[in-house]
Amino acid sequence: MPRLGHFFVRETTLQTAAKPPEANAHYLRDVQSALRDGNSAMAASIVDNWLAAAPEDTEALYFRAVVERTSGQLQQASATLATLLNKDPLHSRALQESGHVHKRLGESSAALVDYQRATRINPALTASWSAMAEILASMGQADAARQADEQVRYLKSLPPPLVVVMDLIARGRLGKAEQLCKRFMLKNPQHVDGMRLLAEIATKMGALNEADVLLSAAEKLSPDNSAVTADYIQLLRRRHRFDDAISRAKNLVERDPNNLKFQSLAAIEHMQVGDYDAALAGFQEVLKRVPNDPVTLTSTGHVLKTCGKTQEAVERYRAAIASQATYGEAWYSLSNLKTYTFSEADIVTMRSCVENSQLDHGSRVFFHFALGKSLEDKGHFEESFDQYRLGNAAKRRQSNYDAARITEELQQQRAVCSAALFEEFRGAGTTAPDPIFIVGLPRAGSTLLEQILASHSLVDGTLELPNVLSLAQDLRRRSDATPYPDILKTLSFEDYRAFGDAFMTETAIHRQGAPYFIDKMPNNFRHIGLIKLMLPNAKIIDARRNPMACCFSGYKQLFAEGQEFSYDLTDIGHYYRDYVELMKHWNSVLPGQILQINNEDVIADLEGQVRRLLDFCGLPFEAQCLRYWETDRAVKTPSSEQVRRPVTDVGQHQWKNFAPWLTPLEQALGPDLAAQSHR
Repeated sequence: MPRLGHFFVRETTLQTAAKPPEANAHYLRDVQSALRDGNSAMAASIVDNWLAAAPEDTEALYFRAVVERTSGQLQQASATLATLLNKDPLHSRALQESGHVHKRLGESSAALVDYQRATRINPALTASWSAMAEILASMGQADAARQADEQVRYLKSLPPPLVVVMDLIARGRLGKAEQLCKRFMLKNPQHVDGMRLLAEIATKMGALNEADVLLSAAEKLSPDNSAVTADYIQLLRRRHRFDDAISRAKNLVERDPNNLKFQSLAAIEHMQVGDYDAALAGFQEVLKRVPNDPVTLTSTGHVLKTCGKTQEAVERYRAAIASQATYGEAWYSLSNLKTYTFSEADIVTMRSCVENSQLDHGSRVFFHFALGKSLEDKGHFEESFDQYRLGNAAKRRQSNYDAARITEELQQQRAVCSAALFEEFRGAGTTAPDPIFIVGLPRAGSTLLEQILASHSLVDGTLELPNVLSLAQDLRRRSDATPYPDILKTLSFEDYRAFGDAFMTETAIHRQGAPYFIDKMPNNFRHIGLIKLMLPNAKIIDARRNPMACCFSGYKQLFAEGQEFSYDLTDIGHYYRDYVELMKHWNSVLPGQILQINNEDVIADLEGQVRRLLDFCGLPFEAQCLRYWETDRAVKTPSSEQVRRPVTDVGQHQWKNFAPWLTPLEQALGPDLAAQSHR
């Protein structure tokens, strides 16, 4: 097995290519059979029939391109692939096929780009790795060729079922991947790579506890396996067990001090624990060896931004752009400061990058959002909206988000978590009053409320903690017969006490000794029933904002992960409406236990709302809460620069500049909520 295994090549967003519909499964089976038999004419006929029945089917287009290439119709294959990749830019096998076409045409550089993009999405593509090794060797890039060869040897060393599992994961077919991997593990219970893949599936499904058990076992079986350690570090970071993560990252560096990936990983972990000096020192060590690496320069900018050193952050982002103009994350990071203004020349450069057909999908999305912000700042609202629309549409194509399923899930919360349920479990859970949950939708002003509360001497600000969401996911997977939230009715007093105790223990790492602490995970609003059953004395703050302002602000914000409803105006409108309905329910069954704070009211009457907030939390008034922007703490959310300034109403009406294009949002919100925005 190569020293790094396959962890470090899984770098991009999960591809979510859909499973072929059952109605078209016979076409897939038949064309694969014809290609195996070398019968190109038969394969072409099958594909023609397939496309006649399903003209938009990307798998049919993919196989048309394969048939065209294997028949020597390279230009036709290239055109077919261009159509396919316009529909699905993350179709890894289409990118591989494009690489094959460019290679046949003698266009080695273009082929290499395609193979690299394909393997970043899907590391199970042995043919791409082999072709990359060949091309890199011909270009004299011996080290890179050797690494590609190592990946080929690794894939060939794996049992075939696990290679299939890797491919299924990359194509977003997690359920099928989990079934196949579990079947393999029943026969091979101590197979370390099988454990890693099963842990990856569990992580992507949100079952972080399961993933932890698997990687802990794999680490015991293979303590010197760097790939296992690296996987575990990533999981521990997601679970906010930063001390455990950093100890392992340091161990990796000690094992191989010349490994730049390990150096960078350790720097990231230092950043997570708030040791920003060590993080900067770590990234500087990497930059000594690769002084113009745009990824490391951008990471350094993130550290400086988090520390409030905005100008220094800008310098690092600009250095990354100077090194590689097509590195979209650096451009987006500048726009995400919310205070940076791009020049006309910058806008011209960004437009040029977007028009580059070889720009990778992730960078293209970053550019769309950065252009949206820059054009908005210039007052070019129609062009700005078009860029936001293109960026969101690209993200939406990657997503399996189902608005109807979310509506059904939240309706089930209302059906299960009745007043009778809370009465039945009165006295359950842990009595600790320490947690203060701030819930709501992103971009609703929750970071401002957190900063105000964290300015109080008795309150620790923390992060958007994953513990409640992880527990809910574990409960979902506990029983097929009794799904979450129905399972809440079947649990015991002891279960809720154990959940509450575990929450307090697991979150202790984020506290600095104050009696109270904040959990600002916005989507916890979906699980207030679970929270109040296990932590009945927890305080819950509902951060609310004008519906149109909140929803459009979310639409034009590129979130790192977890807010898939925000990629479509109709989806985000439905989500806001579902959120309001669920909050009405929580207030009815938990009267007086949730405080709604409207962002507009905080702007209009800061002191009055701060006093109201502190009274609800049982905290004495402290004047420094009114000067929250002077509080010296790291802020990692997109609002980091905004909460370092006194409150203003600048952002309250920006959505009105885009009103001509927001009809789908207004319709999804419904007349009552939409009307609130026009008052």
